[in-house]
Amino acid sequence: MLETSDCSSCHAPERKVVGPAYRDVANRYKGQAGAAEKLAAKIKSGGSGDWGTVPMTAHPDLTDAQLKEMVARILSLSGESPARPQQPPSKLYSYTLADGTIVKLDFPLFVEGQQPKVTNAVFHGYEMFNSYCYRCHGQDATGSEIAPDLRRSLKQGMTEQEFLSTSMAGKPEKGMPSWAGFLSEEEVKQVYQYVKGRSVDLVPVGRPPSEMD
Repeated sequence: MLETSDCSSCHAPERKVVGPAYRDVANRYKGQAGAAEKLAAKIKSGGSGDWGTVPMTAHPDLTDAQLKEMVARILSLSGESPARPQQPPSKLYSYTLADGTIVKLDFPLFVEGQQPKVTNAVFHGYEMFNSYCYRCHGQDATGSEIAPDLRRSLKQGMTEQEFLSTSMAGKPEKGMPSWAGFLSEEEVKQVYQYVKGRSVDLVPVGRPPSEMD
């Protein structure tokens, strides 16, 4: 149930995605009286505060039996976390803007040696943005009066992690839905890459040429 529900959009067994790793949750509550009941109630009601400010989506439709099984699985992961290998520095990709400025990205925007053909990931991000996100954020990430211009948000410093957290958790008070359970972590990152390309004016309006062409 953890793997097939929207839980997998925000959590993973050994690493933080939007919310904490299941093992970190298990270690925090290990041996605490009433831990299972507390976690079950949290999953059902949602909310924020225990692990940061990003709210967790409520799951009111889960039965008590389902919650019990899910929490039991999470708590079974307690124990010393395996050594997490140190990640090497991300490779940077340099691109020249129209004014001669060099911008460096931590992902490839174009197929190597074939600019302006975007990668499959960026193209997929374009398709998803213009299928779902455009209704509020404007066709081709051009902005609208309904929701923020995401190009501007990225120019002002929004990180990939912040983009992912906001997309998965949503902003109900502002009418933005949660995309957890509908879009995967990888798909949201692809949308981010497309919007990033648009924010630095390297990806044009409309269907960008891609390596699939």
